[in-house]
Amino acid sequence: MNQQVSITPNGRMSLPAEIRKRLGVAGGGTLVVEATPDGVILRTVAQSIAHAQGLARKYGGQPAASVDAFLAARKDDSGE
Repeated sequence: MNQQVSITPNGRMSLPAEIRKRLGVAGGGTLVVEATPDGVILRTVAQSIAHAQGLARKYGGQPAASVDAFLAARKDDSGE
């Protein structure tokens, strides 16, 4: 969906009601703005968290070890 919006001289813009409803911010809310080389991305805070978690899974390397895995490794190291 593409819609044209205007930006006022003081930098404000209004999102069309359909887009606000779709994002779940029809009654007000917070959006995260990301500037990219291709333009601007608007995400809700929940969408931003999910996006960051996806990036962490993709580029984070090894998953964090559980306490049980740590204790088992320590037991193996000690020779018990």
